[in-house]
Amino acid sequence: MDTNWYIKSRYLVFRVLVIGAFALIGFKLWNLQIQASESFQKQADVNRFRLVQVDAPRGIIYDQKGRLLVRNVPSFTVFITPGALPTDRSERRKVLERVGEYLGMRVEAPELDAVLYSGQGDSLQPIAVEPKHEYSIEELLNLRYSGEWTAIAIKTNVPRELAFEMDQDQLALLGVSVVATPIREYLEGPLMGQIIGYEGRIPADALADYQADTEAKYLPGDLVGLAGIEATQERWLRGAVGQKHIEVDAYEREVAVLAEQAPVPGYNIRLTIDTEYQRAVEEILRAGMKNANTEVGVAIAMDPRDGRLLALVTLPTYDNNLFSGGISYDDFNRLSTDPNHPLINHAISGQYPPGSTFKVIPAVAALQEGIISLGSTVTCHGTMRVPNKYYPDNPALEQTFYCWAQWGHGPVNVTTALMGSCDIFFYVVTGGNEALGVNGLGIKTYDEYMKLFGFGERTGVELVGEYKGLVPDPRWKIQNYSESWALGDTYNAAIGQGFVLVTPLQLVNAISAIANGGTLYKPQIVEEITDADGNVVRPFKAEVIREIPVDPEILAYIRSALRETITDGTASRADIPGVTIAGKTGSAEYAVWDENGNLIRDEHGALLTHSWFVAFAPYDEPEIAVVVFLQGGGTGAYTAAPVAGNIIRQYYGIELGPLTSPSGQLLD
Repeated sequence: MDTNWYIKSRYLVFRVLVIGAFALIGFKLWNLQIQASESFQKQADVNRFRLVQVDAPRGIIYDQKGRLLVRNVPSFTVFITPGALPTDRSERRKVLERVGEYLGMRVEAPELDAVLYSGQGDSLQPIAVEPKHEYSIEELLNLRYSGEWTAIAIKTNVPRELAFEMDQDQLALLGVSVVATPIREYLEGPLMGQIIGYEGRIPADALADYQADTEAKYLPGDLVGLAGIEATQERWLRGAVGQKHIEVDAYEREVAVLAEQAPVPGYNIRLTIDTEYQRAVEEILRAGMKNANTEVGVAIAMDPRDGRLLALVTLPTYDNNLFSGGISYDDFNRLSTDPNHPLINHAISGQYPPGSTFKVIPAVAALQEGIISLGSTVTCHGTMRVPNKYYPDNPALEQTFYCWAQWGHGPVNVTTALMGSCDIFFYVVTGGNEALGVNGLGIKTYDEYMKLFGFGERTGVELVGEYKGLVPDPRWKIQNYSESWALGDTYNAAIGQGFVLVTPLQLVNAISAIANGGTLYKPQIVEEITDADGNVVRPFKAEVIREIPVDPEILAYIRSALRETITDGTASRADIPGVTIAGKTGSAEYAVWDENGNLIRDEHGALLTHSWFVAFAPYDEPEIAVVVFLQGGGTGAYTAAPVAGNIIRQYYGIELGPLTSPSGQLLD
């Protein structure tokens, strides 16, 4: 074999291999640097640049006198950007576990939480997120995910020291960032909790509704109002979000701002409520509840001239600061399992029989419809026997209806019937009585007047979870009880019992309409809305629901009768020297059963009663209307009336009077 040829051939093969290798490297470099450069540049930009939504500073809330009620305070929030987490599953797990150690959170994702709602039908609104457990990190990543490079809030209101410690541990927390963000601080806490409400993360099953508002640009995990003014004025308070184009490092820390569209701050809101008057009303109500030995009470004061709410107190209540940064499981469990329901606004969501306070409605209706005249009288013997309509000649089948004054009131007209709260009079004028030759209003006409005064419909107040109450009729009873409407049902409805249900706000709104001469206003709690510079963008404007078609002279007569109810009737304990107050007491029976299924009765064998009182003042030119409700508080004349009297005293700067118990004892 030719040795030279062998060497030359090997050298040639080596040269070909070297040239081929360099050609391949050159081609690869050309492909990477020229052909694929644009793709790699885009990928690098994705890793390096972020388009971040910048939330607008949320609007501030003030009371009627300009006192600060809600403000934004600095806080730290931990965010995780899914796309920046390690791609290796075990490394990703290590990062999440380390976050969990810092924040005291689990990594695993169990079942989703539920949402607690208030209201019914088309008024159903979320009032709180009900934690079946503390949220886990994985659950939050799934629940609030809206893109690989959109940061997800994991924990709000992180302590300052812990935030700094996590920020210094960035090498072990790839994809995790700690950002200074504002949260709400509610300066009056429980005093205004039911009115102002709170904000929280968008509930999962409400996200689609929020994102349908494309102008607002909601993202999963955004903070929104969930109760009270925070919820109903969400779009005013939220403002307009901005955007920021930033450059980040490998640890998702912002290193440069390339472009920015500034957000527009939310509008500020001034309420109709005077904090100091609200505080005084709450103290008066608490004293009245102690006197009545009840744990649930409502007191509302409003201006009957335009519907402004001056005070709205519902007890028990809650501290809305508990919801800032997310409520804990223990706190929510304590509030949601409380049998007195502190999370519920009893002023608008509580539905109760109104008792004798309701007698003003059949009084107005019977006079307007000509069923009775101002001089018409009915004799009250304390009881009234009504024959069975199918067997009128069989005394054994007669039904007896009672007046609360079993000794009887004697002959009474509209004025004396309201003054003495005579049940028999209102049975007769509403349901009729053949023996007395009175046809009565009948349930159909009576229902029409109840609805004219706003019962059976929401008032439209700017709060979440308002109920309609109940104006019953024959169709409703058939649908719900499979029974025909009976005359006794009309009699019970005439005195605010039976199936009739109202909210305290509906009741004070109705008495306001009588006080002002027949205008039913929408109750309002927002005085005005201003921009960041203090310019008014939405001033207060009285909103009329309807003008009630009743002769003004009839309403004037009813006002006169309610004035005499104070001076010489059942409501004398609400009388105020120097102030011409008018009002009506109410004691509404309700049924409560013990654990053995037996009806609970008082020491006299009667059913338990809610205590009511409605009033307005001054009688001739009303400027304040009040309702007081004490759940299970006993007789309205003894417990609710003096509370309302003190609320009106406070309004006029008059020294408060004593609360008088049924035994005559004076209480502090």
